[in-house]
Parts: sequence; C-alpha cells; structure tokens
Amino acid sequence: MKLDELISEYTDIEGRLADPSVHADQALARKLGKRYAQLRPIVETYRELGSTEDDLAAARELAGEDPAFAAEAEELEKRAGDLEERLRHLLLPRDPSDDKDVLLEIKAGEGGEESALFAGDLLRMYLRFAERIGWKTEIIDTHPSDLGGYKDVTVAVKNKSGTADAEGVWTRLKFEGGVHRVQRVPATESQGRIHTSAVGVLVTPEAEEVDVQIDPNDLRIDVYRSSGPGGQSVNTTDSAVRITHLPSGVVVSCQNEKSQLQNKEQALRILRSRLLAMAQEEAEAAASAERKSQVRTVDRSERVRTYNYPENRISDHRVGYKAYNLDQVLDGDLHNVVQALVDADTERRLAEAQQSS
Repeated sequence: MKLDELISEYTDIEGRLADPSVHADQALARKLGKRYAQLRPIVETYRELGSTEDDLAAARELAGEDPAFAAEAEELEKRAGDLEERLRHLLLPRDPSDDKDVLLEIKAGEGGEESALFAGDLLRMYLRFAERIGWKTEIIDTHPSDLGGYKDVTVAVKNKSGTADAEGVWTRLKFEGGVHRVQRVPATESQGRIHTSAVGVLVTPEAEEVDVQIDPNDLRIDVYRSSGPGGQSVNTTDSAVRITHLPSGVVVSCQNEKSQLQNKEQALRILRSRLLAMAQEEAEAAASAERKSQVRTVDRSERVRTYNYPENRISDHRVGYKAYNLDQVLDGDLHNVVQALVDADTERRLAEAQQSS
C-alpha cells in the first residue's frame, strides 16, 4: 500500500473512532484501534519529516544572510535523513503475526537431566525478559523432571494490554525457535568435566479461533493420568488430555489443570497455534522458495545459539552475535541478543525492497 493510501486510511479510522456508535461494537472498536496504533508511527514520522524539510528550506534560504542558519541547516539536514530512514523501516511490509501473542515451548533434548535443568534456566530467562518489558506470561503446561528441571514446558507470552506494538511479542521472540546448546559442568558431574547438551525452543503465534477452524471429527482425544516427579502434584484421576489432529499428525497434550475440560481447552489452544504456524510456513515457502535469509525460522532443528558457562559467553550463530555477559542474559537481559536478530531481518527486508523497486 502506498504512503498516501496509508495516510488516508489513518484519517478515516481516526474519524470513525471519534464516532461513539462505533464503540458499541467492541470487536470493531478493538480492530480499528489496533490498526490505528499500527499506522500512527508512520503518519507521525511522515508529518515530522514534512515539517523538518520546510524548516530546512527556510534555514538554507536565510543562511546567505546569517551564518548561524547554515549550522542549523546542517542539523536539520541530518534530522531529515534520519526521519527518511525511519520512514523506510516503518513502510516495510509487516509480518501478519506481528501483533499476535506467542506460545513458547521449551523441550529438553540431548543431555538427559542436564538438558531438563537447562530448559528450566531458559524458562526463567524468558519469564524475566518478559517481566522487564512489561509483557504478561502464563504457564500453560509443564512436565517436570526428577531434579527440578523440565522435560517440556509451554508458556504464553502476551503483549501489553490494549497495545499494537510494532516491537511486540512475536516481533521480538519469533527468532528464538531452534536448538539452544549449553556447555557447562553439570551439578551431577563429579569430575568437573564440561558437558554439552541441547534444548529445543518452538515459538508460534497464538491463534484465535477465527484464525484456525478445526473440525472436531479430525481429532482423536485420549485421556490419561498426569505424571510428575511425585508427591501431591500428581493427579489421581484421568485429567490429562492428549489430542491428535489426524489430517496433519500434530499431537499436543496438557496436564497442568485439575480438570479434564480445562486441559482439553489448553491443548486446543496449543493445537490452533501449531496449525496456524504450519499454514504460514507453507505459504511462505510456496511464495519464496528460493529466498534465503540471514535469520531462518522454518528449520526448527537448526542450532541457533550456544550458552558457554565457563567463558560466560553467549553466541548466536545466525548473525554472528557474541557477548560475554551470559549471566546477565540468563537473568533476563536478552535485549541486545534479540535486537541483533531483529536488525538482521530488517536489513534483509530493506535490501529486498530496494531490489524490487
């Protein structure tokens, strides 16, 4: 969509939101409010650029009479360049899931109990990161390990209430998917040897019911008794639910809630998001089969990051990011790591846009 069309759409939505009758339909009001919030940075930047260019023209005209205006013109020229660059970024095609919440699944892999313990460390890292930004989190399902880690844990991460943040949850977490490798001396290692283990992370946009239609006839639902490390947390009734989506073969399970009905609803929530992610990845692959990105999200088996405890080093292998503040990152200071991935993706999209123009 062209810039003038976006500005026209923004003006139209602004007028509609001022109409009290629109707010009688809450769903429509939310939809318009979300789109308005998406367009506002574009329109504000465009208007500021126009004002800056007007001031620049005036400063250049007066510079011949007063040298002070020459210095002002230089500053305004730099400001205009920065605004043009920002506008180019804002006008890049949006990921259709940018305003969605996410489901983040962390699964222990190679390394047994050590992998399960590191899965717990990653969960804590993501929860702390979300807390720093102001996102809401909800642990949907867990399968604890014997030593206090997690064989498998699923957490929902939600945007701040009522916002349509261009730098929202999906935008900043979608590149976390893949294999995360840890190198450290396990607590169970008596010889002090460094072990390498791996944890898988899967990030999917959380789907609403309108996004994915599921035919109940396509589901096989099994119930079973919840499992755990022991004690009172283990249910004594068949409340855990496993759902198999027969057409795709996707299997999800949930055991966290005490009732079978609640576990079924949570499992369907995970299933919808998995199916939405699959559909989006298939569409993207069909539309751009030859495109190669610096940041790959489709290959979930790819080793994306290494956490080296002896060197206090974190490395992201997709963009060459490396830093020696692993302790801070694991405490939730994940911003620089995530931003490196977001920046690499932005640069790729800018290059593609320039080639196609």
